[in-house]
Amino acid sequence: MSDKFSNTQKISFKGKEYRLDANEVLQEVRRALEEKGYDPVVQIVGYLLSGDPTYITGHNNARNMIARIERDELMETVVDFYLKGKVR
Repeated sequence: MSDKFSNTQKISFKGKEYRLDANEVLQEVRRALEEKGYDPVVQIVGYLLSGDPTYITGHNNARNMIARIERDELMETVVDFYLKGKVR
């Protein structure tokens, strides 16, 4: 067997390793929850507090997307956004 098949390859885009952005994921999840008739604030808070993925709809792959980001990173994104909007 050839050596080229024994090494793990890293996927990258434009020279950078691909990584989901927490803000983009939260926006996509919000849209999916709204499309299904859920209150996105209530559902996302439920997920962040409990870690239970069933708070997030599977619609448009929202549950899988949010599960790929650590909850502490999601909370950091939310708090950062709030504080930047409230600081005068």
